[in-house]
Amino acid sequence: MARIVILGAGESGAGAAVLAQKKGFDTFVSDMSLIKDKYKAMLNERGIQWEEGKHTEELILNADEVIKSPGIPNDAPIILKLKNQGTPIISEIEFAGRYTNAKMICITGSNGKTTTTSLIYHIFKKAGLNVGLAGNIGQSLAYQVAECNYDYYVIELSSFQLDNMYKFHANIAVLMNITPDHLDRYGFEMQNYVDAKFRIIQNQTDDDAFIFWNDDPIIAREIAKRHPQATLYPFAETHEAGVKGYTEDKKIIIETSNGTFTMEEDLLALSGTHNLYNSLASGIASKLVDIHDENLRASLSDF
Repeated sequence: MARIVILGAGESGAGAAVLAQKKGFDTFVSDMSLIKDKYKAMLNERGIQWEEGKHTEELILNADEVIKSPGIPNDAPIILKLKNQGTPIISEIEFAGRYTNAKMICITGSNGKTTTTSLIYHIFKKAGLNVGLAGNIGQSLAYQVAECNYDYYVIELSSFQLDNMYKFHANIAVLMNITPDHLDRYGFEMQNYVDAKFRIIQNQTDDDAFIFWNDDPIIAREIAKRHPQATLYPFAETHEAGVKGYTEDKKIIIETSNGTFTMEEDLLALSGTHNLYNSLASGIASKLVDIHDENLRASLSDF
């Protein structure tokens, strides 16, 4: 029986433990801090072994694979020891993705990702899709994969979560913007942070979609360099060449292979330019899964 050790017993760690045990792994959870009572109860109910306030090396270094909480820095002593001996270290999202065929709608960005994730989830849910909300908000993806059976997951991803994702595949990737953030975790090198954000499009094929803000200079530079495989769906405030979501004559216009959607801009529930971008990105993602115009219009106006 393969051994999986989970470092960190917050939402993602406890969820990963539930899924690992359900899939038949020898599962152990270790947290340097105290574990919240609700997560202890979750582990105890299932007979999953755990420790808190320490990392016992002999119980961790024998792992076949380690699932690391996004909050644990990559240079933590136990992580460095695991890396030195070649133990694979992955994220909870990476692990969970192995055990579901659901469509993954993944959102990242330095700003606006929580609003956009919540709005896409609201639209999908209101349209009657069988959808879960995961990542930085909602229950952990791993827990939902273990306990639920959704057709879609809308997932907010931080750069820290993306760092330990390797084979995970976003069917629809949304990148809102990139501005300097968390640089202490990236050796104070902006490019390292940018590289982490762009992991959201790794493993995408031409069957997938990449939605992004067209006027972000960093995103533009990286796209020119990386040549993404996915179909590109840029959005902008005004109509520019190739843009698929924009405003014109006080209307928002979204163009996808599933048709053109229009809506009066003043009917949007969210106001302000940054919220316009959140609405455009959410609208494109929703049209790509063929949500009906009347459902999309209702959700964008009552969020």
